[in-house]
Amino acid sequence: MYTDATQQDPATGWWTEAVIYQIYPRSFADSNGDGIGDLPGITARLGHLSELGVDAIWLSPFYPSPQADAGYDVADYRDVDPLFGTLADADKMIAEAKARGLRVIVDLVPNHTSSQHRWFQAAVAAGPGSPERQRYVFRNGKGPQGAEPPNDWESVFGGPAWTRLPDGQWYLHLFDAGQPDLNWDNPEVRAEFLDILRFWLDRGVDGFRVDVAHGLIKQADLADWQEPQEILSGQNVDKPLPPMWDQDGVHDIYREWRRLLDSYDGERILVAEAWVEPAERLARYVRPDEMHQAFNFEYLLAAWTAPAQYAVITRSLEATDAVGAPTTWVLSNHDVVRHASRLGLAIGGGRPNGIGIGDPQPDAALGLRRARAASLLMLALPGSAYLYQGEELGLPEHTTLPDEARQDPTWERSGHTQRGRDGCRVPIPWEADAPSYGFGPTDASWLPQPPVWAEYALDRQRGVDGSTYELYRTALRLRREHGLARGPMRWLSSGDEVLTFTNGGLTVLTNFGAEPVPLPAGAEVLASSAPLDGGVPTDVTVWFRA
Repeated sequence: MYTDATQQDPATGWWTEAVIYQIYPRSFADSNGDGIGDLPGITARLGHLSELGVDAIWLSPFYPSPQADAGYDVADYRDVDPLFGTLADADKMIAEAKARGLRVIVDLVPNHTSSQHRWFQAAVAAGPGSPERQRYVFRNGKGPQGAEPPNDWESVFGGPAWTRLPDGQWYLHLFDAGQPDLNWDNPEVRAEFLDILRFWLDRGVDGFRVDVAHGLIKQADLADWQEPQEILSGQNVDKPLPPMWDQDGVHDIYREWRRLLDSYDGERILVAEAWVEPAERLARYVRPDEMHQAFNFEYLLAAWTAPAQYAVITRSLEATDAVGAPTTWVLSNHDVVRHASRLGLAIGGGRPNGIGIGDPQPDAALGLRRARAASLLMLALPGSAYLYQGEELGLPEHTTLPDEARQDPTWERSGHTQRGRDGCRVPIPWEADAPSYGFGPTDASWLPQPPVWAEYALDRQRGVDGSTYELYRTALRLRREHGLARGPMRWLSSGDEVLTFTNGGLTVLTNFGAEPVPLPAGAEVLASSAPLDGGVPTDVTVWFRA
C-alpha cells in the first residue's frame, strides 16, 4: 500500500520541526537542597539539554501558588514562587537557555486561578452580585435554601465541581476546589490575560503552553451533563458535546492572542493542551490565525499495534495538513503514566490514572523495549516532537510509591480510588552514587525516589553504546541531519504486524509481530534494540539506508 502524507500550504517557522523538552521544575534539579527542584537548578543543567540535542524547553508552572495542584493553581501570574527562585532567576534561566540556542516556552493556566489569587479573595469578600464575582463562575444553588449544587457537573479530580461559600453561593471548579474557574465571558478577564502574555513576552519567552485550552468557555446555560466527567472532549452521533469542553467561543480568545504574539519579533508560539477528539476538531485550534501547535493526545493514547499506530498517524497528518499546521507527537508528560511503564501493560488494558501497590504491575523489560521502539518511531515522523524529562533515560513510572507520600489531589478527591499522577513526577536521577541520585546536594526529595533509579542515572548511560540516552542523542542528530521533521513521509506497508515508511532518505520499520522481519543486506541501521542478526525482532524500530 502506498500513501503520501504531505502538507498543503504548510506553516513555516522553528516550531514546525522542533523537538521540545518538558521540564517539570519540582523534579528536574534542586540547587539548594530543600528537596524541590528550582530555576537555578534548571539553569545549571541546561548543558544536558544542549548535549541531548533538543530545540526548546517547556516549563510547567513556577508561579506563586499554594500548590494545591503542584502549581497549576496560580496565585500570581507575574512572579516566581519562592520555592523555585525569583524573577531574576527566571530572567537568568531564559538568557542562558537562549545563549545555548534553546527557546523557552512557559505554562499559562487561563481556565482557573488559585483560590488564593487576589481576585478570588476579593470575590469572596465582596459577596453575591458584585463585579468581583463576575470574574468567576458563581451561581445560586438548587433546592431548598439553595443547598444543592447549581448543576450535576463533576470535577476531573473527583467529587462535585461546585463548592459552597458561607454566604450560600456556589463557585465552579472543574478541577480542585482550590482552582476556581474564571468567567471568560467577562472582558476584564480577557484584558488581564493579554497583559499577562505581554509581561512574559517582554521578558523574552518564546511562547506559551496553554493549560486546558479547550475549557475556558462553558455552555451558557450550564446544562446538566449526566455522563462521567473526563477531561477528554469528543463528538459522536450518540451524544452531544460536553457543556464544559471545546465550546466554539474559545477560538475567538486564541485569535486575539495570536494577533498579540504576531506583533512581537522572533516567532513566538502558542501550544494548546486541548484534550479534543476527533483529530479534525483538534485541528481547529491550529488554524492559521489561532494557535501554532496542539498536543496530539490521540497519538499518546493509541494502542501499541500496527493498525492502531497507522490509523492515528495517518489521521493526525491529514487533519493538520488540512489547516497547514505541523502535527505534534508526544508519548509522555506530567499527567500520564510514563510510556516505559504504560507500554509494559497488556495491550488494550487501558491507561490507568496512576499505578500503585496492589495494582497490576508493568513488565519493566517489555515496557522499556516497546518505549524505545515507540520513541524511535515517533522521532521519525514529520512535525514537532515533545519529550518529557527523564524519558531519554528510559525512566519508568514509580509504581510503588507509598500512599502516604502521594500529593496529587486526585488521590484524595477520588476517595483513594485513583492513584493520581505522582508516579511520573518523581525527581529524576543524574548521578547513580550521589545523594538523591544527583537531583540535589542532599538526600531530600519531595517525592521518594526508588532504589532502581541508580541504574537509569545519566552518568551510567552517557557514552555507553546502546543506552537509552545515547539512542535518543543519535536519533535526534539523525532526525536533524535527514530533515525528518520536514517530511514528506510515504507509507510502504501498513499491515497487522509491520509498519514501514520512508522519510528523508531513510526507511523506518517497526515490527509489532512475533516473527523477525528481514532487512536488506548491508543496510546501515539505527535500531531501538539489538540484536538484529536474524532480522528485526518484535517490538523493535529501525531506521536504515540500504
